[in-house]
Amino acid sequence: MSKTQLNVRVDEATAETARQRASQRGISVNRYIEELVQQDEGENGKTFVEAAADFMKRYEEVFAEEFGTRAAARGEGAR
Repeated sequence: MSKTQLNVRVDEATAETARQRASQRGISVNRYIEELVQQDEGENGKTFVEAAADFMKRYEEVFAEEFGTRAAARGEGAR
């Protein structure tokens, strides 16, 4: 996987916190930031999947009615 360096600007207090946490974990600040972004991506992905599942559950009957009726009309209903 290729990587791209991103420069981020943060206030001094945030920068110091990032330096301290990276140091505690024995990693570079860049690696610490990379891990934060990856964690955020994972959380966003999980949130998206959960929201999609909730949407499907809420509208399950509507989908069954809408698509079940069309499938039955085409002869594709449950056999």
